[in-house]
Amino acid sequence: MVKIKKDNSTEHKILEAARQIFFDKGMAGARMQDIADAAGINKALLHYYFRSKERLFENIFIDAIGNLFPKLSSILESEKTVFEKIELICVEYITQMQQTPYLPIFILSEASRQPEHFLKQIWNKHKPPLKPFVYMIETSIKQGKIKPVHPMQLLMNILSLCIFPFMAKPLLQQVTSINKKEYDAMMKERKKTVPQLVIQSIKK
Repeated sequence: MVKIKKDNSTEHKILEAARQIFFDKGMAGARMQDIADAAGINKALLHYYFRSKERLFENIFIDAIGNLFPKLSSILESEKTVFEKIELICVEYITQMQQTPYLPIFILSEASRQPEHFLKQIWNKHKPPLKPFVYMIETSIKQGKIKPVHPMQLLMNILSLCIFPFMAKPLLQQVTSINKKEYDAMMKERKKTVPQLVIQSIKK
């Protein structure tokens, strides 16, 4: 049997095709055949590069996290004000969710199914430094810049407001009867409205 040498350009085409299929159909709706067709290769070759849909998604997921977390770390460790940091964190999260809206559901699914393995993967060299965030909030409270708030409560509020609309997109679209273009415009608008809501809730 002749072993095929893996080609970086082919792997790149597969990942780009898979990223678009996952974006359009989500993790559950995506099929390996769809990805192979989009990449312009046969299914056997796709399986040679990536043995399963889950393994393929894992590669895309790790790449997305590797793109987002360093940006968050840079924001948290910067000299910007507490309000500037909140605004930038919201913008980065929502921007990433716009590019990979299937990630939140995948994260919850994997975290519930195999939490230790998943956290080891997700935090690998990319864990955002939470201590500067906690210190920033506690210091801002002592200085009278913001209302008393538990740093983790504030963080959960930020993440919930940024991520929930992407997780609940199908339900929200059905309830509101808005189309994809309108929904995408609303998500873009949230880059301004979410930090405004968060900041107003803690601002003195």
